[in-house]
Amino acid sequence: MGVNVDGVFSGGGVKALAFIGALEVLEENHYKFQRLAGTSAGAIVASLLAAGYKAKDLKIILEELSLEKVIDQPLTDRIMPFSKWMFLYYRMGLYKGNRLEQLIDKWLSKKGIRTFAHLPENSLKVICSDLTLGRMVVIPDDLQEVYGIDPHTFSVAKAVRISSSLPYFFMPVKLHGKKGRSLLVDGGVLSNFPIWLLENEHGRRKRPIIGMQLSDPPDQLPEQKIKNAIQMFHALFRTMKQAHDGRYISVTKSRDVIFIPVTGVQTTDFCLSESQKQELLEIGKNQASLFLKRWSR
Repeated sequence: MGVNVDGVFSGGGVKALAFIGALEVLEENHYKFQRLAGTSAGAIVASLLAAGYKAKDLKIILEELSLEKVIDQPLTDRIMPFSKWMFLYYRMGLYKGNRLEQLIDKWLSKKGIRTFAHLPENSLKVICSDLTLGRMVVIPDDLQEVYGIDPHTFSVAKAVRISSSLPYFFMPVKLHGKKGRSLLVDGGVLSNFPIWLLENEHGRRKRPIIGMQLSDPPDQLPEQKIKNAIQMFHALFRTMKQAHDGRYISVTKSRDVIFIPVTGVQTTDFCLSESQKQELLEIGKNQASLFLKRWSR
């Protein structure tokens, strides 16, 4: 008999391959996800699980996330390769992100999922960041109130693409709402690990939650080395994410999280070797196995 749980997945770009190894272990132990939430790469994994994909399917699917298939250079960049840095100032991103959305839509469509109307109610929640309004947005929950958009008509692939719009790497997505046009980017800017989404206002849970986070536990995070302005920017970004999520990941809640520390792989490193991919899968498997040995739901 399966064990019903809810699942939360953090962002982390290509490092999210480690989630697949962890999911294999959970599936072998008959855990079944009922509700899912995720940010950025975690939103991609959460959406595919919500659509009915299994770990073995994800292993094949995410192989498609090569650099060539994900990035789509604007025409000016293809004609003048060095122009991308000049136009970055105006476009606010190196790549459009349309190909990523098309890939996600293709995968979801194979399971009959196009809009949130095709998913069970409240089965998937995706975190995004609205830079124009200066607020966090949960899709589909906030679509009607913030933008006047019927959530049942909104594309799941678009929601995931917005959540995965890593600042400066992908261009922001424009949404027209009640107050005009908004620019939306990666949900990780404001919450990289939205475990709070699957709890009510009193912190109570409908069923046990298993979270997967691509980092060390909060009390074991390594010190950040800052020797120049670029490193300071990255440190600032990481600190903002950790500060927000750290408020919700108490010592007690940390017991429900599979922490998967990944080193030596960058978020946008789409050119991983087969050995690196296998290493990520093994890290996920090992951490999930250790987690289940101590977890008390």
